[in-house]
Amino acid sequence: MSVIRVGVIGASGYTGLELVKILLNHPNFKLTYVANSEGNIRLDELHPSLKNICDMQVQKVDVDVVASSCELVFLALPHKTAMEFVKPLMQKGLKVVDLSADYRLSLEVYEEFYTTHTDKENLKRAVYGLPEMFREKIKSADLVANPGCFPTCALLGLLPFISKRVENTPIIIDAKTGVSGAGKKLSDVTHFVNVNDNLFAYNPLMHRHAPEIAQKLGVSFDEVNFVPHLVPLTRGMISSIYIQVQKDIDAYSILEEFYKDEPFVRISKDPVDMKNVAGTNFCDIFVKQKANILFISSAIDNLLRGASSQAVVNANIMMGLCQKTGIPTIAYVP
Repeated sequence: MSVIRVGVIGASGYTGLELVKILLNHPNFKLTYVANSEGNIRLDELHPSLKNICDMQVQKVDVDVVASSCELVFLALPHKTAMEFVKPLMQKGLKVVDLSADYRLSLEVYEEFYTTHTDKENLKRAVYGLPEMFREKIKSADLVANPGCFPTCALLGLLPFISKRVENTPIIIDAKTGVSGAGKKLSDVTHFVNVNDNLFAYNPLMHRHAPEIAQKLGVSFDEVNFVPHLVPLTRGMISSIYIQVQKDIDAYSILEEFYKDEPFVRISKDPVDMKNVAGTNFCDIFVKQKANILFISSAIDNLLRGASSQAVVNANIMMGLCQKTGIPTIAYVP
């Protein structure tokens, strides 16, 4: 297959860096354009870890230059900023994988939890980029809305069992994430002195990812009780999920059958941890049943399966490649 030219807009952050790292080793994608809001810097100056690896010039975003340089573009930008670029990029005929929240939700839900949407036309066209749910739609998509990290972790744990759940009973998701999920921007919350030797919940029950989880499960926001916690780790995410199910189910067999053909979901007979998925696109899942209460534990790398590597899987599918092409699978262990 001929080389496919791709670009990254939003190269300054952690997800932008992870995208660049994957794309530099991808056998079919050629990184031909990298940009941020300012430009005028080399990639190895922006990210010193890339010294002697990639010295591409980071440009200030220009839609015309992107269109002449790329066939597909990854947007690693904050919400609201991303939608400002999607419309002109798609008018130029480019395929887009958007890592922001701008195209994940219905218009009503997005505007309730985020801000006014300025690209309603493309919002209707966007495909939610969880391959285990929407692979066939992703194949023909021009715009993929890459899922949030918390929703990815929770949805993969819940999807096999949502049809077995006792109707109108609560879905409880206790999630913990490393500090890299908050991005590079400095804040009092993510300051070392506040995070180190500490553990705390934030935005309990009202976090923006709760309606995303509810919408994809087909349940109401009131049924999803989601509480994220920040832990003193750089990367990783684990969700402890509790639901009430029918008593006569074999939970482990249901989980195995549901994901038997999915290369990036691993079923575990022991409780999962973050370390074994760090640096990979895997989601590890464990399930335990006690009477009609189900405990589901799912673990991902928040920067990869929760963002950048999943975005490249989506791009692979969009461009007709094997979904596993160029995707990291060796964990950072020890």
